[in-house]
Amino acid sequence: MSPALSRYLEVADATSELARDVSEGLAKTPKQLPPKWLYDARGSELFEDITRVADYYPSRAEREILVRRAPEIAAATRADMLVELGAGSCEKARVLLDALTAEGSCRTYVAADVSESALIGSTATLTEEYPQLRVEGVVADFETHLDLLPAGERRLLAFLGGTVGNLEPDQRHDFLAGIASILGPHDAFLLGTDLVKDPERLVRAYDDSEGVTAAFDLNVLAVVNRELDADFDLAAFEHRSVWNAEDEWVEMRLRSLRDQKVSIGALDLLVAFAEGEEMRTEISAKFRRRRVEAEAAAVGLAVQHWWTDEAGDYALSLLVPRA
Repeated sequence: MSPALSRYLEVADATSELARDVSEGLAKTPKQLPPKWLYDARGSELFEDITRVADYYPSRAEREILVRRAPEIAAATRADMLVELGAGSCEKARVLLDALTAEGSCRTYVAADVSESALIGSTATLTEEYPQLRVEGVVADFETHLDLLPAGERRLLAFLGGTVGNLEPDQRHDFLAGIASILGPHDAFLLGTDLVKDPERLVRAYDDSEGVTAAFDLNVLAVVNRELDADFDLAAFEHRSVWNAEDEWVEMRLRSLRDQKVSIGALDLLVAFAEGEEMRTEISAKFRRRRVEAEAAAVGLAVQHWWTDEAGDYALSLLVPRA
């Protein structure tokens, strides 16, 4: 049986959203692009490669927690539906699905992502691996389409990979408020957050010695070239990773290696970059437990469980509506 596919973000909508983000982002000082456009099919593949490099610890730490705690998560939630936001390859979902099906509760898995191409392959594979489940892909933006996600009696919404750290504080508040607004009394929200630690280690995690993160970062320029008829020369930019101590986040940036002008045909736009000028492509905020608890409480959620890996590098928290 083929997986179901719902589209709340059509190709034309995605292109319009990309055009708006590029137009607005390149007009800012400093210039910036939202990180969600890093994840086309090629970007998703590169990110999976990143999770396997030695310097990038978050995925290993998160998986350690999932493998150890998935039975507890399944027992605590007894979810009949797992909804994964920003699902990508759906790799992390397998650990949860194994535990939930062993618990005897789960009947449906919903993978939501902005990249339809990434979803098609991953949901097809999961349909074969879990024939007892209904598998559905949802092409959607987790910042704007939360209220359109499928309903269940007991849903477990999962937002893993530390992706919540890609949102600036105001965006993060709005996102968490959106989650709180759609959680029913028996629903729960599983949130992955990377924790504050040695800045040198954090910087290395986002600028690995193998250059995979650099290729991932530069891929956003290829996305703009393809979708908006731009002529970014990827060889004319280099990737950088910088720790922002005040905001406690890592910034990924692309630095222009020369004075240059970039044409974006679909926007009828010519953008100048000075040599050494940097464009921010991602933030990755790092958290402390008190911040997660405070931001959850601000939108009416409570941290019911808090789990970390053995080294204390990363946390999974299970959030539920406050009584």
